[in-house]
Amino acid sequence: MTLAISKEEEKKVKGLGFLRNRGTDNFSGRVITENGLITTEQAKCIIEAAEKYGNGKLALTTRLTIECQGIPFEKINEFKACLAQGGLETGGTGAKVRPVLSCKGTTCQYGLIDTFALAKEIHDRFYSGMREITLPHKFKIAVGGCPNNCVKPDLNDLGIIGQYQPELQQESCRNCKNCNVIKACPIGAIKMKDGLIKIDENACLNCGRCIDQCPFDVIKNGIKGYKLVVGGRWGKQGNKGKALDSLFRNKEDVLDMVEKIIYFYKEQGQPGERFATTIERLGFEIVQEKLLC
Repeated sequence: MTLAISKEEEKKVKGLGFLRNRGTDNFSGRVITENGLITTEQAKCIIEAAEKYGNGKLALTTRLTIECQGIPFEKINEFKACLAQGGLETGGTGAKVRPVLSCKGTTCQYGLIDTFALAKEIHDRFYSGMREITLPHKFKIAVGGCPNNCVKPDLNDLGIIGQYQPELQQESCRNCKNCNVIKACPIGAIKMKDGLIKIDENACLNCGRCIDQCPFDVIKNGIKGYKLVVGGRWGKQGNKGKALDSLFRNKEDVLDMVEKIIYFYKEQGQPGERFATTIERLGFEIVQEKLLC
């Protein structure tokens, strides 16, 4: 099949969120969901656009965007206009902040933070707010509600993980033979030693499962916060990110740190270099010192 669309035209629409379907002059339009949530009205709008201007097939991406397949090049503008009626847009490509990924922590029984709200704020401030800012490479952000890490925050350039750090009231411990707190810990970080309950802080993930399990209030409360992990990456050269040595207590501090990290990457990253490579080149300790100063 002879393709009529030039490389220049293909590159232009790719920057708008349209990816060429292999071997054709048709494209998949990537619809941004902001935080992985859409309303039923938005879903109807996407379906209408896909049926009118595409082949009626939808594909969900790993970043919870929705790709409408089989859109002819000449129908791209009409497709975009149809989406706009539902308050939707395409995008999510290029050396920029990519669509923000969120787990269902807002409603999940294990969620420790409002992931949907935080992801939406990150989307507004850094995905939408920084669309004109070109970075050395793509920059992916994921928000996880707890240490279960269902959306793999530690495999994103920047991951945010909900935390619940237990506060131990050791004097309340009665050395129960069948300790509810010990049983509640999914990784065995809590043990009885010398007649008192103790937490291995190096092993504890701050998942909060142990809190409010003891009838004598050994662990009644804790500190809720956020852990930030930097330098993760999926793909052929996968890399697990490293956590910054700080438990962030409030959302505003997290958002300010996200901004600081993005600008640090913009200034220190070399063209074509992922953030993981920037950190490896500069050294994690040096990067952390500059970010936390």
